[in-house]
Amino acid sequence: MAGASQGRPRSGLVESAKSLLGTLVAIVHNRLELLSTEIQEEIGRVALLLLWGALALLFAFLGIAFVGLLIVIAVSDEHRVLAVALIAALFLLTAVAAALLAARQIAAKPRPFDASLTELAKDRELLQR
Repeated sequence: MAGASQGRPRSGLVESAKSLLGTLVAIVHNRLELLSTEIQEEIGRVALLLLWGALALLFAFLGIAFVGLLIVIAVSDEHRVLAVALIAALFLLTAVAAALLAARQIAAKPRPFDASLTELAKDRELLQR
């Protein structure tokens, strides 16, 4: 009888370990699915952002170039060098302002995979209890 009672706790322990392992695998699976979804969303967002950004830059460049050319042509001959210098300075100041705004925008975006990292931290905390 003693042998039968010893076999039962071990099989219960094995079943408990299998159940725990199954739960851990399910948790990891769910987190990887979430991470995969976030990666796909991020890739799509970045691709669309790059496309619209490239188009905006192209048309902005063309518009600014033609306005600058129009100003240079409209100014009298003795003031053309001054007009070109002022237009160049304006372009450079605009470029610096745009770079500062872009840096601020990049800093304001939440870190990538934030939801996945938060869920993994919760899982780690639960498992450590």
